[in-house]
Amino acid sequence: MSEQGKRLDGRIVLVTGASRGIGAAVAKRFAQEGARLVLTARTTGALEEIDDEIQKITGEPATLVPLDLTDYHAIDRLGAAIFERFGKLDVLIGNAGQLGILSPLAHIDPKVWEAVMAVNVTANWRLIRSMDPLLRTSDAGRGIFVTSTVAREARAYWGAYAVSKAALEMTALIYAAEVEKTAVRVNLINPGATRTAMRAQAFPGEDPETLKTPESITGLFVELAEAACSRNGECLQPD
Repeated sequence: MSEQGKRLDGRIVLVTGASRGIGAAVAKRFAQEGARLVLTARTTGALEEIDDEIQKITGEPATLVPLDLTDYHAIDRLGAAIFERFGKLDVLIGNAGQLGILSPLAHIDPKVWEAVMAVNVTANWRLIRSMDPLLRTSDAGRGIFVTSTVAREARAYWGAYAVSKAALEMTALIYAAEVEKTAVRVNLINPGATRTAMRAQAFPGEDPETLKTPESITGLFVELAEAACSRNGECLQPD
C-alpha cells in the first residue's frame, strides 16, 4: 500500500459499536489506512467476525473489547487498559447508538427512554471523561461522534432518539470548545440516510438498495481522524 494510502499509519483508534454497520465499515477502512484498532461491541462473536476481515487486510488482529457501554466502570477500566498498553489514544470514534422506539413522547416506557439516554448520551460522556487524558497525550488527539439529522429537527415520534442526539451534539461541541487551545480536535458526523440495521428498524418498508452504504461514508471519518486535520467543533455530512 502506498504512503498516501496509509493516512492513519500507526495511530491508535478506539471504535465503539464496531461489530456492524458504520462502526464495522470505519474499522475496516481505518485498518486499510494503517491504524491500530481497539474495537468494542456487546458481543464477542460479532467482534471476532470483523477482526477476521481486518486480519485479511493487515495480517494482524485488532484489540477486541466486548463491552456494554452502560457499564460505565468498564469504560474507565478500558481507558486504563489503553493507557497501560499504548500510553495514549489518538482517535476516539463514538459510534455506538440505540434507537429505542418510535412513539409519542407520552407513550414511551421510562425504561426505554433511560436506555437510549444511557447509550447515546451518558456513555459518550463517560468515554470523554475516561479518554480525554489519553487524547491529550497524543500529539493530535481526535474525537469523532456520530449524530443524526433528527438532533436538529422536532420530528414527531422520534422523541428519545432525537433528544439523545441533540444532547450528544451539545456534549461534543462543549468538549470541542474546552480543548480548543490543545492539540485535540472534536467533531460530529451526521451520516444521513445510510444502509444500517438501525435505519431498517426505523424505516422497515424502505428499500435498502436506495441508500448509501456505510463503506461509502468512511472517507470523512478518515479526514477528521488525520493528524493534519484542523477542524474543530463542526458537524459534517459526507458528500
